[in-house]
Amino acid sequence: MPFPCPTWRTVVAVFAVCLAPISAAAGDRPHVVVVLADDLGPGDLGCWGGTVAETPNIDRLAKEGTRFTRYYAASPICSPSRCGLITGQYPARWKLTSYLQTKAGNRGCGQADHLDPEAPSVARALRAAGYKTAHFGKWHLGGGRDVADAPKFAAYGFDEHVGTWESPEPHPDITAGDWIWSPKDKVKRWERTGFYVDKALDFLARHKDDAPCFVNVWLDDPHTPWVPNARAGKGQETAAALAEVLAENDRQVGRLLAGLKKLGVDRDTLVVFASDNGPLPTLGGKRSGGLRGCKLSLYEGGVRVPLIVRWPGTVPAGAVDTSTVVAAVDLFPTLCAVTGATRPKGVVFDGEDRSAALRGKPAAGRAKPVFWEYGRNEAFFKYPTPGAGAKTTDRSPPVAVLDGDWKLLMNADGSGAELYDLRADAGESKNVAADHTAEAARLTKLAVAWRKSLPD
Repeated sequence: MPFPCPTWRTVVAVFAVCLAPISAAAGDRPHVVVVLADDLGPGDLGCWGGTVAETPNIDRLAKEGTRFTRYYAASPICSPSRCGLITGQYPARWKLTSYLQTKAGNRGCGQADHLDPEAPSVARALRAAGYKTAHFGKWHLGGGRDVADAPKFAAYGFDEHVGTWESPEPHPDITAGDWIWSPKDKVKRWERTGFYVDKALDFLARHKDDAPCFVNVWLDDPHTPWVPNARAGKGQETAAALAEVLAENDRQVGRLLAGLKKLGVDRDTLVVFASDNGPLPTLGGKRSGGLRGCKLSLYEGGVRVPLIVRWPGTVPAGAVDTSTVVAAVDLFPTLCAVTGATRPKGVVFDGEDRSAALRGKPAAGRAKPVFWEYGRNEAFFKYPTPGAGAKTTDRSPPVAVLDGDWKLLMNADGSGAELYDLRADAGESKNVAADHTAEAARLTKLAVAWRKSLPD
């Protein structure tokens, strides 16, 4: 049903993360645009102190909004991370434990071939609330390789879509070959970010005056291969190539912001910028911003990634929130609060509503701890290795729990516990389990019970 009000507030979640219970009056519902960067680390951004590339447009977001330094992805790898965003629940509840691949590989990881369409979907919930919905960009929640029966985008609540090869409905302009990208693609690898931004702005232009919009803009970059231009061939893993890719991503974020202003929604736009998981390769740790770990690891460098929120007049400008723990699974319940959408009946979210933090009121704690799991066996899961651009100390135990400043990592049976006080040791350099036995025992009990609750 179209809404009568001619002005819609816009929420752009550049990446993915938590919008909050801001006003959801019937005539004042936000557009929501989720822009998700792929494998972006804190050291990739100037505003996080990174030196890999200059990122003036993203840095401007930070100056005009709030940086959250304790934002956590739902997984240290692509598919389950995205599942957490879409569902508001831990991905293993829906049998997603690693990146979606061949059917044989999925079986080896103990996972499904695609996200179950019966799972909660933020797009479906917002569509039921009157939103126009679209997904532009990487999906990786089903489709590609030998999985030909993945549900279509409409099954998850999307009205329009542009999918990559790893999706149920690949767009012909970016899928000329039977792989993630091809030199024969009409839209070249280094042009994709601009392609997605164009699609998002066109969608908003067509619907901004008759309905609020929910739009995913999920980027391929800066995931490897780094292909900044035609000369790069099949891709390069050098600091120079990454710098060019990051510069183009940043330029397109600037185009997105300029486009919102041209559409007349800049002042009523909430922009949220973040990443799906940590970086790999890390370029000697530079991309992890001083954190231990990387993609494929449950140490901070694998799951603690950038989040910037901007909304003039609502989100404090130039602020840095170093205390509020925001999790990717918070996006769904928070968006329900922002938009007035009804939460799906019978669904118990693992995420929480984090609106107060957006308004400049850091949250002292969470109602529930945050949990992760990654790496159920040696044969089918990928792990950080020096040959893949990681450090020997980047590989983590397969289960983790975060409660306040305490973080515990362990094996699935509770053995091998490592306990870190993140307030004193964000780099996870000193295991203090032997010094805090009661805390280690408490968190081990919680994590073991949580891991046992997951389907095998």
